[in-house]
Amino acid sequence: MIFIILNRFFQAVLVLLFVALISFLIFRFVGNPVESLMGQEATLAQRAALEEALGLNNPIYIQYFDFLWKAVRFDFGNSYRGALPVAELIASRLPATLELALTSAVFAVIFGVFMGIYTAINRGSVITNFILSSSLIGVSLPTFLIGVLLIWLFSVELNWLPSFGRGEVVDLGWWTTGFLSESGLKSLVLPAITLGLYQMTLIMRLTRSEMLEVLRQDYIRLARALGLTSKAVYFFHALPNILIPVITIGGLQLGSVIAFAIITETVFQWPGVGLLFINAVYFVDIPVMSAYLLLVGFAFVLINLIVDLSYFFIDPRLRDSELKDKA
Repeated sequence: MIFIILNRFFQAVLVLLFVALISFLIFRFVGNPVESLMGQEATLAQRAALEEALGLNNPIYIQYFDFLWKAVRFDFGNSYRGALPVAELIASRLPATLELALTSAVFAVIFGVFMGIYTAINRGSVITNFILSSSLIGVSLPTFLIGVLLIWLFSVELNWLPSFGRGEVVDLGWWTTGFLSESGLKSLVLPAITLGLYQMTLIMRLTRSEMLEVLRQDYIRLARALGLTSKAVYFFHALPNILIPVITIGGLQLGSVIAFAIITETVFQWPGVGLLFINAVYFVDIPVMSAYLLLVGFAFVLINLIVDLSYFFIDPRLRDSELKDKA
C-alpha cells in the first residue's frame, strides 16, 4: 500500500513540474516584464539594471529552477498592476473562491446522487420525468445565462437574494468567511447554484445510469430473493458498487469548479481568484496569470491524487490487483 501511495505521489509531482514549466514559459515569453514595469521612457541602463535584478540575464534553466524554488515558497513576485505581492493578492481572495467551490460541490454531489438514485429506482414516474426533463437545463444553458436568469428571478423580481458581491464577511485572522453572517450566506446561494448546476446534472445522470446497470446484476436479484428490504438492497448492496465512477467524475468536477469559477465570479462580481485572473488578463498582469495557472494545476493534481487513492479504500479488489501486478 505504501508503494502505491508513493507511486501516485511521484506521478503527481511530475505533472506539477510540467504545469510549472508551462506557467514559467508564460511568465518568461508572454510579454516583456521590463516593458510592463518601466515603460518606453526608461533608458537602456535602467532596463539593463532591471533585467539583472529580475534574473532575466541568467540561462533559461537557471530561471526555471529559480521560478520553482520561489513557487514552493509561494513567492510569485509583484503584480505589474498594483505592485503588490501576488501571494498576498491570491491569499486575500482564495477564501472566497474556496467557499464558493466547496458549497457548489456539496450542492452538486448531494442533490446529484440523491436524484440519480431516485430516478433510477422510480423509473417512469411523473417526478422522475420532470427531473430528467429539467436536468437538460443544466446541460444546455451556458453558465453565464443561468446566472443572469437567477439574478433576474430571485434578485430583481422577487428581491429575495443579493445579485452581486460576497456580503458581510467575518475575519478570523487567517481566514475571511461568509458562512458566519446572514448576508454572506444569502450572497452565496445564487453563485453556488449557478456554478454547481452543470456538475449536479452530470453526477445525477451518471449515478442514474450506473444504478440502473447495477440493479440488473445477479447479486441484486439474489438479495431480493433472500428477502432483503428495498432499502438494504439499494443502499447497502447497489450504492457501494457505483461509488467509483461517481467519485471519479465528482472529483474531476470539483477541480473544474475551482478552475472555471471565473465565469460565475464575473457574473456575480464575486471577489475570488477567478475575478482576479480576469482582471489580470485584461491588464496583461503576467505574474498573476502565472500564479493562477499554478494554483489551478495544483488543485487538479491534488484532487486527482485523493480520488485515485480513495479507490483502493473503497474497492479492496483494486488494491489486491495492483499489488499482484507489482509482485
